Amino acid sequence: MAKKGSKSHASEKSAKARDDTDLRELLRVPGGKPVDLAAYDARETPAGPRKKQAGLAAMTALASPLADLQERLWAASTAGDRRRILLVLQGMDTSGKGGTVKHVIGLFNPSGCRIHAFKAPTPKELEHPFLWRVKRALPQAGELGIFDRSHYEDVLIAKVRALAPPAEIERRYDEINRFEKSLTDDGVTVVKCFLHISYDAQRDRLLKRLDRPDKHWKFNVSDIDERALWPAYQQAYEMALERCSTPHAPWYLVPADRKWYRNWAVSRLLLEHLSELDPRYPEADFDVEEARRRLLEE
Repeated sequence: MAKKGSKSHASEKSAKARDDTDLRELLRVPGGKPVDLAAYDARETPAGPRKKQAGLAAMTALASPLADLQERLWAASTAGDRRRILLVLQGMDTSGKGGTVKHVIGLFNPSGCRIHAFKAPTPKELEHPFLWRVKRALPQAGELGIFDRSHYEDVLIAKVRALAPPAEIERRYDEINRFEKSLTDDGVTVVKCFLHISYDAQRDRLLKRLDRPDKHWKFNVSDIDERALWPAYQQAYEMALERCSTPHAPWYLVPADRKWYRNWAVSRLLLEHLSELDPRYPEADFDVEEARRRLLEE
């Protein structure tokens, strides 16, 4: 028979183990291996909080350390530190790319963030190589860059809609890998999150948009047509995850049916990357005591 209180103690140990888990390792997609998205539960909470209220509390607890690390990264750039972070958000419609920007990036100082939402390419953009518009939106030293959709649209939609020959799409996978390697070589930490939503959850979210007049602006009848291509999009994502999850820029598969968990997971991934960077405030390039003396003498 278990001793009195041992069950509670075991539960506490289990909760701590979940909280201490390296989420990067847990959610990382192994590159070069076939990916079956149907094998991943979009409602799963593989680490961290299990319930919504605990998740919201955990998000609140992340706010201060994230803001501190972001400020240190921004401050370090004034002394020549070129490091920066690029958060890439991809996922099916309603997976929560915009919601993640609202709730996660809202924890940061907006002056140190550079957010770009990629839509269908303009005629001008189509005159250039597909990475041209992406390179123009990259974060500068010390910044947190956020891509709501990204350069991956040019292998996802192009593959599903047959907008480019198969050979061209194959070439783009390789070009993306070279591009991301060049970013990491230049001090960019690339954090790519695939927000994994289920077919049923997407339908429910689309219906909720129809139920609320204040959400009608987010609904487009074409969303229904895109939904009919769900299997093709899943296959396109599986191929992108397999071909472009690399050691220098891995993909993280984030369960996204539970919005609160999605937000916590992306926040936690950013915290782990920023903590590893460990940016430092630059040392003063002036005589601190002399400055203090002058001010006190006024």
